[in-house]
Amino acid sequence: HAAGQQIHVVLDNLSTHTTPDIVAWLEKNPHVHLHFTPIGSSWINQIEAWFSIITRRSIRRGTFASVKVLIAQIRDYITTWNSNPTPFAWTATADEILAKAHLVQINIKKLVDNNAK
Repeated sequence: HAAGQQIHVVLDNLSTHTTPDIVAWLEKNPHVHLHFTPIGSSWINQIEAWFSIITRRSIRRGTFASVKVLIAQIRDYITTWNSNPTPFAWTATADEILAKAHLVQINIKKLVDNNAK
């Protein structure tokens, strides 16, 4: 990293991220900032949400002459996004989430049962 540049890392709430060794290292490296996802949430859901947003809003309908052009498009989108950042807000109710989880369980059971035949 360049001198004076800040580094922000998003992590899940696994307790190993806050051990005394890590805390001591962070004290010696004040340019590194850890941000933790909410307890009980999956960090991968946040990553998937971000990739879904950037895909829908910036990449999906694009035509890119090269990987370099694609990277420039992604970086431009991130710069615009970060100019007015807002946190992700969960909009699903607990009942909606539980209903979806139930459907996933049913579909997995059907898949397993079909593969056992």
